[in-house]
Amino acid sequence: MDGAWSAAAVRRAEAQLMAQLPPGTLMQRAAAGLATECARLLRERSPGRRRRGVYGATVTVLAGPGDNGGDALFAAARLAKRGARVFAVPVMGERVHPVAAAALTRAGGRLVANPPRRCDLLLDGVLGIGGRPGLPGRAIDQLAAIDAGTVVAVDVPSGVDVDTGAVPASAVTADVTVAFGSYKPCHVLGRAALHTGRLVLVDIGLGPHLDPHPAVRVARDGDLAAWWHEPGPDDDKYTRGVVGVAAGSEQYPGAAVLATSGALAGPAGYVRYAGTAAEYVRRRHPEVVCTQEVKEAGRVQAWLAGPGFGTDEASLTELRHVLESPAPVVLDADALTLIGEYPSVLTQREAPVVLTPHDREYERLYGSAPAEDRGAAAAALAKRLNCTVLLKGHHTVVASSDGEVWANPTGRPQLATAGSGDVLAGFMASLLASGMSGTRAAVAAAYLHGRAGGIAATGHRTITATDVAKALPQAVGETLSATDTPGRRR
Repeated sequence: MDGAWSAAAVRRAEAQLMAQLPPGTLMQRAAAGLATECARLLRERSPGRRRRGVYGATVTVLAGPGDNGGDALFAAARLAKRGARVFAVPVMGERVHPVAAAALTRAGGRLVANPPRRCDLLLDGVLGIGGRPGLPGRAIDQLAAIDAGTVVAVDVPSGVDVDTGAVPASAVTADVTVAFGSYKPCHVLGRAALHTGRLVLVDIGLGPHLDPHPAVRVARDGDLAAWWHEPGPDDDKYTRGVVGVAAGSEQYPGAAVLATSGALAGPAGYVRYAGTAAEYVRRRHPEVVCTQEVKEAGRVQAWLAGPGFGTDEASLTELRHVLESPAPVVLDADALTLIGEYPSVLTQREAPVVLTPHDREYERLYGSAPAEDRGAAAAALAKRLNCTVLLKGHHTVVASSDGEVWANPTGRPQLATAGSGDVLAGFMASLLASGMSGTRAAVAAAYLHGRAGGIAATGHRTITATDVAKALPQAVGETLSATDTPGRRR
């Protein structure tokens, strides 16, 4: 598991580490890692630009007066020593980090008011983790005037809200962000994650000094492999988990097909379908056992309810039957609308529940739209309804009722397509049926769904929900084979 730490937590860790090191050591470690990544980027071929290394490349630095600007200037000095043409622009009056500025000029770099209009690489060293959201006017003007081949943010994209991921005002949009010591919430949450670009982490020794509980958790392949329940030699279709799917209708039979497709791609050994679209499900998936009503489905280890099954009285009755089950439940789509209208149906519920709202569904459940602090928004709904919440978006967030927040690192815009959520919900229910906890099932489902979207999108500009469902088995295989986890249950 990776994590993202708040600005305050990083400051505390830095203070502890700096007390053990000679003055300036931490900044030099950051600058060295930043310069190494910049050199690597300058060696790459950029579309429409002549390939070149550091020597002769034009580098522009937008430098603020704080340590972030100092990191950028020290890194630029290292590039200047290797033959880069470096121009540094103070963006807050004439204030810059004095020692770093002197190192730059000694290396042959220049402090200027007006840099060249074109550069191979632009270093954003305007604001660090202590900066307020928004950019100073001079930085905005310079960003608009400079044509940069690659924009590199120093630790965080200047202008974003570091702790929430909100972007309430102007901010740098980076191609690459070089983070020092740890990830920050803005790298993985909210609109700020869209400004981060590709994320590179430079180890400066903070690890032992960071709080063991990050503000935001980020799953990796190894986590999913450790959570995954592999079938053993004594397992059968029942012991692997039976998942029930209450979805679809005569009007929306495709929702039933897509939800069962997602469920079949998961680790459960048996899928039962309950609903009026049974004919369509049988036709597409003969391995699924179909009934007309939830009461007829028999015992299951987890339920999915909601995609395309309507919001009338009959649907409400079916939802009540699902919630009467002692098994964990995923509630999606129409089920969320019904919960918003009839919140009392959840009050007696003791078994785990996972809700999967997008922003409009969240508003129906919570009474107001999610704030730009999406991690806090998901956690607030999870606490209010005592459940796990998967808040969909360009960077999906999962929150448990005890306040634990996870950010999904694998999402992509192509997943915003009709039926994609039905596949996700069915797959998640299969994970629950196999024995995963609600929070882990939500985190794993979002992660693998995003990875499947990437597989489906390879070589294509557009994908469908059916494409994502077909790619899920490959996503699972690649993820589980990516790491060796001897302790995984088999």
